[in-house]
Amino acid sequence: MAQIKTKREERLQRERLRGYQARRTVHAEGVIRRRRDNIIWTVIGVLVVTLATVGQVFFLNSSVPDASQDNKTFTLPTAETAENRMWTGTLTINDIPLGVSLDGTAAPQAVASTVSLTNGGFYNNTSCHRLTTEGIFVLQCGDPKGDGTGGPGYTYGPVENAPTDDVYAAGTIAMARTSGDGSSMGSQFFIVYDESTIPSDAAGGYTVLGTITSGLDELKERVISQGTANGSTDGKPASDAVITSFELK
Repeated sequence: MAQIKTKREERLQRERLRGYQARRTVHAEGVIRRRRDNIIWTVIGVLVVTLATVGQVFFLNSSVPDASQDNKTFTLPTAETAENRMWTGTLTINDIPLGVSLDGTAAPQAVASTVSLTNGGFYNNTSCHRLTTEGIFVLQCGDPKGDGTGGPGYTYGPVENAPTDDVYAAGTIAMARTSGDGSSMGSQFFIVYDESTIPSDAAGGYTVLGTITSGLDELKERVISQGTANGSTDGKPASDAVITSFELK
């Protein structure tokens, strides 16, 4: 009987050992699985943040301009026509007069183009078609089509006078362009209504051509504060924003 009892104990011991080893295996697999899941969710989190940032940056992009306004032909002027001086005037949006100052020394090609388009009446009755209210705070204007795909029929570059730290102060007026293409500027520009950090891309930053010198608070109160039409943080302004006139001298 003692011998039988010993074999039974040995069998039970082996069974306990196998059970212990099985539990160890399950535990080890669980640890590996949790580590793998943590890595996956970390990668997903990074992608979400990256896509959100890319989405905001893309807001400042414009398709290659392919349209003129009212069948007029607009030609890119030479940078020299910016006359190496400050240009001042009034950009009127929804009857809100915004004092503007454009720096023909710091951004001669962009200022030369903008002055030429302004003098030709290009911007009159064009809309500000996009507004962002989170992360990047800008109102984008200057597209005759009103959907981000229009322009004067020409493009130019390279990027001029972009901030080295990617910080755009409130009141900044800068040119929109296609992502990664510094020679894709046309007529679309954006107004920074609150200080924004806008990451550079392969082409650099965004050409700063001037500043809003007055009227920004009224624009924020009457247009920006209304948000977007669909309630998102990036879309068409809820309050139609139309450039009724743009004058420079």
